Amino acid sequence: MGGRVERIKLGSQGLEVSAQGLGCMGMSAFYGPPKPDEDMISLIHHAIHTGVTLLDTSDIYGPFTNEILLGKALKGGVREKVELATKFGNSFADGKREIRGDPGYVRAACEASLKRLNIDCIDLYYQHRVDTRVPIEVTIGELKKLVEEGKVKYIGLSEASASTIRRAHAIHPITAVQLEWSLWSRDVEEEIIPTCRELGIGIVAYSPLGRGFFSSGSKVLENLTDDDFRKLRYVFYGDEGIELIGDESPGPRLRSSKGLKLPSMGSTIMGCPSRIGIACRFCWFLFSDGCFVMVVASGRLILGWGLRWWQFLPRFQPENLEHNKTIFERVNEMAARKGCTPSQLALAWVHHQGKDVCPIPGTTKIENFNQNIGALSVKLTPEEMVELESFVAEDVVKGDRYTKDVATWKDSETPPLSSWKAT
Repeated sequence: MGGRVERIKLGSQGLEVSAQGLGCMGMSAFYGPPKPDEDMISLIHHAIHTGVTLLDTSDIYGPFTNEILLGKALKGGVREKVELATKFGNSFADGKREIRGDPGYVRAACEASLKRLNIDCIDLYYQHRVDTRVPIEVTIGELKKLVEEGKVKYIGLSEASASTIRRAHAIHPITAVQLEWSLWSRDVEEEIIPTCRELGIGIVAYSPLGRGFFSSGSKVLENLTDDDFRKLRYVFYGDEGIELIGDESPGPRLRSSKGLKLPSMGSTIMGCPSRIGIACRFCWFLFSDGCFVMVVASGRLILGWGLRWWQFLPRFQPENLEHNKTIFERVNEMAARKGCTPSQLALAWVHHQGKDVCPIPGTTKIENFNQNIGALSVKLTPEEMVELESFVAEDVVKGDRYTKDVATWKDSETPPLSSWKAT
């Protein structure tokens, strides 16, 4: 079964990868509780044997545990068979989440990822989100040094605007840009995709199946656990990262916390016992929506961002899914005519965007992986491409892909290099 997947050139610097990659995030984070290491390692090895060799992870997945998982999977001579991509840029130091691209952080993040992955060099190292306080030239300048030192082979950006990509590429060649690109997420086509092609930059499409929507439509929420971020509405920011709480409102369980005062922001500090996080540890914490507070966790004081309402993915709100189910129904009908599944049809659409595009669908099951590989055999005519795209016109899809407080390429402009004062 090995070697079934075509190879493509990603970017213009010599990187060659499988035409389809494997997104590993859901194995350890965000899509419910972490899956057993042995099962995920078997899946990764199966993917490699099939010919899928581009493996995508990040230090934020877990955080950190997904990289450790990949490190285990790549032992015993497996490392030489893959192209390994990871990312940096999300810091949880001192009890708060920050997007960071300053040189010291870039270097420290790289060293930490190398250690967790148990490797000497990262094949493709992305800035996961752009730090809008640091000129992109400064961040890329440090990445360039890491390339020169042999710790990184190729540099990538994720969720970066066309102008940011252009500025970065002028400092050191950018090999790949990772973006959400699927049938129902096409806003990157106006400026970013043309810019990448002008500069010879490869395109890596994440969430090419709409985070599972094109597999099961409006039923996608039915079998999700409460801590799956497609479903949850409450999160807690602590010193160890984002703790996923679920959909149930904590309101009925609140009690006033006396003796504590909050800066005048129209909120009241409350205390609430709760079972939180993927680790489900029991603790007391204090919170006010979005305000910086002291948190008591595991018997010690830490700083955290408290509890806040946050629907990460507006398209997955029940009312929006109900509206968008017509899209899935139309894709499903066309897939039946083509003799494939709706997910294969949606993934085939991404593949047909060009040989410079590598989608990285994620999964935690071998049977779903095999189905995704089947998309490589689905052929679409120009007329069928037009028909598919007509199902998901901009005015048809209801709900943004992220909430406004999530950093995306639309918020990735950085200050001019002349403004930078090294510390």
